[in-house]
Amino acid sequence: MLSKALLRLGGGAARHPWRVIAAWLIVATLAVLAAVAFGGRTADSMTAPGLDSQRAAELIERAGTGQEGMTAQVVVTPVAGGATFFGDDGARTALTRLQTEVRRLPHVLGTSDPAGALDAGGDTAVRGGLVSADGRIAVVRVQYPDQSRLSAEDLDALVALGDRLRAELPLRVEMGGNLFYAFSDPDGGVSELIGLLAAATILFLAFGSLVAAALPIGMAVFGLTVGVATMTVLAGVTDVPAFAPVLGSMVGLGVGIDYALFVLARHREYLACGLDPQAAAGRAVATAGRPVVFAGGIVVVSILGLAVANVPFMRVGGVAVSIVVLTMVLASVTLLPAFLGAAGPRLARAGRIVRALQTRKPGGLARRRDPAAGAAPAAGWRRWIGHVGRHPVPYAVGAAGLLLTATLPVLGLRVGLPDDGSLPHSRTERRAYDLVAEGFGPGTNGPLVIAADPTGDPGVLDRLAGAVAADPGIASVTPTHIDRATGIATLVVFPTTSPQDKATADTIARLRTDVLPTAIGDGPARAHVGGAAASLSDVGLRTSQRLPVFVAAVLAMSFLLLMLVFRSVLVPLKAVLLNLLSIGASYGVMVAVFQWGWGGALIGLEATVPIVSFIPMFLFAILFGLSMDYEVFLLSHVREEYLRTGDNGTAIVEGISRTARIITSAALIMVAVFLSFAVADDPSAKMFGLGLATAIFIDATVVRMVLVPATMTLLGRTNWWLPKWLDRMLPRGPVGTDHRPPVQSSAVRI
Repeated sequence: MLSKALLRLGGGAARHPWRVIAAWLIVATLAVLAAVAFGGRTADSMTAPGLDSQRAAELIERAGTGQEGMTAQVVVTPVAGGATFFGDDGARTALTRLQTEVRRLPHVLGTSDPAGALDAGGDTAVRGGLVSADGRIAVVRVQYPDQSRLSAEDLDALVALGDRLRAELPLRVEMGGNLFYAFSDPDGGVSELIGLLAAATILFLAFGSLVAAALPIGMAVFGLTVGVATMTVLAGVTDVPAFAPVLGSMVGLGVGIDYALFVLARHREYLACGLDPQAAAGRAVATAGRPVVFAGGIVVVSILGLAVANVPFMRVGGVAVSIVVLTMVLASVTLLPAFLGAAGPRLARAGRIVRALQTRKPGGLARRRDPAAGAAPAAGWRRWIGHVGRHPVPYAVGAAGLLLTATLPVLGLRVGLPDDGSLPHSRTERRAYDLVAEGFGPGTNGPLVIAADPTGDPGVLDRLAGAVAADPGIASVTPTHIDRATGIATLVVFPTTSPQDKATADTIARLRTDVLPTAIGDGPARAHVGGAAASLSDVGLRTSQRLPVFVAAVLAMSFLLLMLVFRSVLVPLKAVLLNLLSIGASYGVMVAVFQWGWGGALIGLEATVPIVSFIPMFLFAILFGLSMDYEVFLLSHVREEYLRTGDNGTAIVEGISRTARIITSAALIMVAVFLSFAVADDPSAKMFGLGLATAIFIDATVVRMVLVPATMTLLGRTNWWLPKWLDRMLPRGPVGTDHRPPVQSSAVRI
């Protein structure tokens, strides 16, 4: 049924290409217009129901202290060496002017007053945490309302003011804060361009045709435009996390070009067999389109499974990325065949990627081989797979040992939040971070906010302040602020360690389990620890707790689907275990690069950072879905050969060698796209890019070309073992197993 529907859909699009292309142009235009009219900006809400940091945020919001809004900080130091704010009247006058001008900016609710504190005495300014002990560095903290009332124009106004004052005042002016995090434009645009150029180069080398290389790129651009515009409209309805557009672009470009490659390669097979372009496009969608729909569906289902984490921003981010993937699947079976139909016979000239495939007809009958048609590369793959099959034990043990070794660093995986200290020195946020850490200590960059409701126990606030200040992980505590209307109190406390330091997470845990309960006692008062560092620590803990459940669910679903497709128990079990190995190895590489610093300079990483808490779960969802694509494509060819010949060894050699070149080319494209994001400034984008690229590279090389043939050779005929009772229970009608329907054309020469 699916094949017939795809045949009609692809054939109709190829016969009426300009109608379909016009329809996609209209849809893309409407999507962009809707994004402009109704779209919103991404907004990170790193909270989740039931977390202690969420309870603190709710108390702060009730108190209306303004601490629930956005913040920025302006960090200044005299340009003249040796000058201080204690003894240099010119520097102090410049600081006063800077404060005044910052307060005049739109939507600024207020600022701290280091200049006023200096007038009261240098000791007062130092005790208030506004001027460093040596008098060289001052911090002006800027309070804004919540993000819903702000826009990128507020950030632009602050940055423009800083640029102007740098030229007018004898001060070095640097800026940071979550206002930058919320409204800085992501640098994904450059990464997308690099990825597209790399993909275009690989496609041209593979197909040897500018037209053939341009079609997948054009389809991916269309799909990405519609998908990201739809994501922007979604951001106008709910909070879409800031990483979603970057991740959506990364995954969308990768899968879009990947899926188009499979369909295009099959289309050129049919052209070589003598079919007219419209019929070839329809049959290509009917055959290669089935695994595309299947694989895309698995990616979407895996990503939507992130809902088990019960973290709203992860659930919404998963929905946003799924929209892009679904758009790419739809474009692959409608827009791409329209492009193929419009291109006509110009695609008939065989390129390097399909020459090996053209040694066989799609219907399974041998064709006469043309020595110039590229049979040698396919023969090379046959020799390699045959060699692995003759020595399966050393190759299986060696490859598995290599991946297990690469996985070992996962034992030291530490989740957290890369702060501004992980950004390049070219960014003002990084320079402001370094100045604050130098003058006030690293913990000043990640303050915690303790929100307390002292109902029924008015003396609890003094006990809280004293107990918190006495904790060895706390550097200082600001005076308690009490809201008169609600009685809710807030204490801003500064840890001794940086936001991304494990010791900070330990301090947060100690405050919650020991310090606060001891200070409160058995009374009715309650207190909670909030702030950005606490929120990320809580989210990291929750995702770590839910990750085993999520992994088990995805593994079970993948096993059942592959068992249904291939009517086997051992093939899907092997596939699940090998996928786990490749993903585990990619996690290990991430730990080695980002936590240990191995090779970090190659991707522009200037400091070691923890793994962002939500990335392991997102990567697992995406990678398991993507690996199903290659799994179905490769194993279905092996299964076809086994059913045709009944010989396991021949089936492995022929099935894998026929798919090796396409899988390798598709993997190269994905790796190129993903690595282009690994050079972005944002550490989260680097982690997504490197993690995805590593896993795909390992999956397409070590796993598919070594472990798969070695293990399948060792298993022999038991590869396809299925108990009779289970065979009777499973529904018939495999999904996507037949990639080569018979082609009947008088133009085919045998």
